[in-house]
Amino acid sequence: MKFGVYQVSRRGGREKNEDRMGYCYTREAGLFAVADGMGGHPEGEMAAQIALQTLAALFQRDARPKLQDPARFLQDGVLIAHQTLLQYGSQRGLSDTPRTTVVACLLQEGKAYWAHCGDSRLYMVRGGQLIARTRDHSYSELQEALGRSTPGSERFNRNVLFTCLGSPGKPMVDVSGPLALVPGDRVMLCSDGLWSVVPEPEIVSHLGERVITDAVPELVEQALRLGGARCDNVTALAVEWEGEDELEDSVSTQHLGDEGFASTIQAAGAEGHLDDEEIERTVREIRETIVQRGRKNS
Repeated sequence: MKFGVYQVSRRGGREKNEDRMGYCYTREAGLFAVADGMGGHPEGEMAAQIALQTLAALFQRDARPKLQDPARFLQDGVLIAHQTLLQYGSQRGLSDTPRTTVVACLLQEGKAYWAHCGDSRLYMVRGGQLIARTRDHSYSELQEALGRSTPGSERFNRNVLFTCLGSPGKPMVDVSGPLALVPGDRVMLCSDGLWSVVPEPEIVSHLGERVITDAVPELVEQALRLGGARCDNVTALAVEWEGEDELEDSVSTQHLGDEGFASTIQAAGAEGHLDDEEIERTVREIRETIVQRGRKNS
């Protein structure tokens, strides 16, 4: 497996950067993720970090060297990250749980799978055309999908989300794929600090016409300029699927063995994270809940 990758995160006009990004891979699979810790709740940067660490730990455990069911892995992984945040808040006696959005993409066997919760986005561009984008879990996109949006409403309710990780209720997780990849496909994951100020045609144009090592930093700098002195954190991680063609600054996984694993995501510490036994129990509980709901609906 060969891919090009470029990632960058900027604090913008905020006191601290609550975005987190990273990727990890084995010989036959790659996981890429961006999380945006939510302001107005405690420890947003920790929420984002825990979400990515949880996904990376699960990926390292299960991708040997590939995942049996990538879509199910994403669904379970995001829900486990949510449970980890609840546990983190409970252990520390916090009056409110740290919260975050997340978007993650898996590449395996020439196919892409992705999942998100909240309004961190995925864009997929092929031949200069947008072929896939996540739909935010926001009231503005919900109203638009229902055909109820009104002029000017976007600026008032774009930031109002109806789901995220760390909230009291079970989060909504949208999982998509598989989508067969062709060489040259670009996938970008980003926080709302980028897409909320850079128009979508500009994002697609940059990803379609420039190499990702130029496109990503240019988009981030544009977001910072348009966002002004008080702009949000801006984070973007882009991947280019290479197939058999190896690009400059590319990553090849061929040197890894069956147990090989590489990651840019900081390793998880002991505190605030589920151990293997707790992970297994959480997975069982999630799957039992899904089965029970299926029986009720049938």
